[in-house]
Amino acid sequence: MEKRVVITGIGLLSCVGNSLPAFWDAIVNGKSGIDIIKSFDVTNFDVRIGGEVRDFSPEEHISRKDLRKMDRYLQFAVLAAKYAIDDSKLIIDDGNREDIGVCIGSGIGGMHTLEEQHSILLDKGPDKVSPFFIPMLISNMASGHVGIRHGIKGPNLSIVTACATAAHSIGESWHIIKRGDANAMIVGGSEATISKLAFAGFANMKATSTRNDEPAKASRPFDAKRNGFVMAEGAGVFVLEEYEHARARGAHIYAELVGFGMTADAHHITNPEPEGNGAARAIKMALRKAGVKPEEIGYINAHGTSTPAGDRGETMAIKSVFGDHARKVAISSSKSVMGHALGAAGALESVVCIQALRTGILPPTINYEFPDPDCDLDYVPNVAVKREISYAVNNSFGFGGQNSVLIYKKYDA
Repeated sequence: MEKRVVITGIGLLSCVGNSLPAFWDAIVNGKSGIDIIKSFDVTNFDVRIGGEVRDFSPEEHISRKDLRKMDRYLQFAVLAAKYAIDDSKLIIDDGNREDIGVCIGSGIGGMHTLEEQHSILLDKGPDKVSPFFIPMLISNMASGHVGIRHGIKGPNLSIVTACATAAHSIGESWHIIKRGDANAMIVGGSEATISKLAFAGFANMKATSTRNDEPAKASRPFDAKRNGFVMAEGAGVFVLEEYEHARARGAHIYAELVGFGMTADAHHITNPEPEGNGAARAIKMALRKAGVKPEEIGYINAHGTSTPAGDRGETMAIKSVFGDHARKVAISSSKSVMGHALGAAGALESVVCIQALRTGILPPTINYEFPDPDCDLDYVPNVAVKREISYAVNNSFGFGGQNSVLIYKKYDA
């Protein structure tokens, strides 16, 4: 019998809340987490807005000694993983630690550490660069730290696929459990790139919104006046678990992960394939693996970054796959509320899919004011709707043309 995979724990940190209730309240009610950046002086920057994690107190859970060895993205990952493991009530001990794995990715990794240590190199010389520089910087250390802290000795890996990172991490961990290499995986993504260097790079690429005078209205996916994404930070981590293993220990089950598809555009280093062909193939693959018909999908959490080309291409991909049903399925972009958390986005947005399945509330795309004739589907404009659904899709697409699609199923005990 083919193994089933379920979600039994959720942990998150975001610009709209650091707990599931606070996060979901903001997403459903359109309470934007975007504001003027507070963590550094943005006076001379073209882009001055973003989604910063607030009320973050890592010292409550991580020793001061360990914090000095951890970039902000690592702190996010460790905390979100702790929250997820605690939420799942999964006890990790000598009897099972070799059957549990970790796969937590980051699209960029330790950007804060890179900036700080480069300044030290220039100002004070090479002998003053921290010996912890490399392990604070590299992207695999999220999985490394979580594995070490919890004594998890099963598969331990990191995936880096830009804005598709978290979704790929979840999907590949689904495969790991289904083939029997682990009974449970701690999975997701973490990102902390609200820094001077990252802001300058994305701004000069003309990828981010310059609507600095209206931060809460800057992220406007599928709207005709969208002009770029809004960078955010945060982390989302799940406990993925083999179904029978979860049932045997009486675990609370949030939802079932039933499909995963991944493809490449092979088109451009930053721009998506114009007609969304790569995205469409990823959606079709996920549907095929889930054994689900397009018309059974009730909700799509779109990648929906608020870029002109990206939103248009994703709309075309949805039309290509879903045909007539494309105009009936509810589609929304949570990035309108919380911005784009890059390598953590797919995990945070998967939380939205899971909550939509559990509650029957489909969250809105806020700031949808001016219809775009190229984006003419139901994006749940501005106000959430109540609708019971059985399946939800999460789309995640990254620079380099890397596409990842996840399908979640409502769990009925």
